[in-house]
Amino acid sequence: MKPGLDVGASLTKRYEIDKDRTIGFMGEHLRVYATPLMVKDVENACRDLLSNYLESTENTVGARVEIDHLGPTLIGMWVDVVVKLTGIEGRRINFDIEVRDELDTVGKAKHTRFVVDLSKQKERLEAKALAVKTLRGE
Repeated sequence: MKPGLDVGASLTKRYEIDKDRTIGFMGEHLRVYATPLMVKDVENACRDLLSNYLESTENTVGARVEIDHLGPTLIGMWVDVVVKLTGIEGRRINFDIEVRDELDTVGKAKHTRFVVDLSKQKERLEAKALAVKTLRGE
């Protein structure tokens, strides 16, 4: 990683809540921001904060998400995902996150990401693919 990343670093990302970010299982008139999309937005905002500090040979992967979806956000509203870096332990980066719509705090989360070396990650994935092939007798 590049120098300069410190505890307390923060980023706010705004996401428009369109139909694709909502649940549909309660009917068209009851569409609200979907929890899985909130998780995705939390992960993406954390990843975006880290992107300025990564070498070209690095990236990050999510390892843990703890989320409380506290209230509904309607189609046509927006949410701000406010990310705050709370800890750096080697390759492990921890965050606290608050998700706010125009009226309320609608989510709180904790998230952990790991910085990975892309070439080492490729080796791990290739080894796993080979192990699966072997297990299946291919």
